[in-house]
Amino acid sequence: MGNAFGPYPTRREPLDVPTKRAALITSGDVIGYEGEWRTVKEASTARGPMGGLAVVVTWEESGSARFPAGDELLLGEPDSA
Repeated sequence: MGNAFGPYPTRREPLDVPTKRAALITSGDVIGYEGEWRTVKEASTARGPMGGLAVVVTWEESGSARFPAGDELLLGEPDSA
């Protein structure tokens, strides 16, 4: 991986799958979560536990999840779910 203490640490390779910041997801997006593809029913904002911006997602498949707004989420095709 390179020398972490060197002047320029090695860059991480880009992912081969599309991603989207949590703050930008909308209803109908398909997100990879806990090993499954889930469809976003509704997304809203809230304060995170440390006072930062969080995104609360309600899934079509039932349940919800909370993500920091800057997290990158894996996107799938609409028929993946």
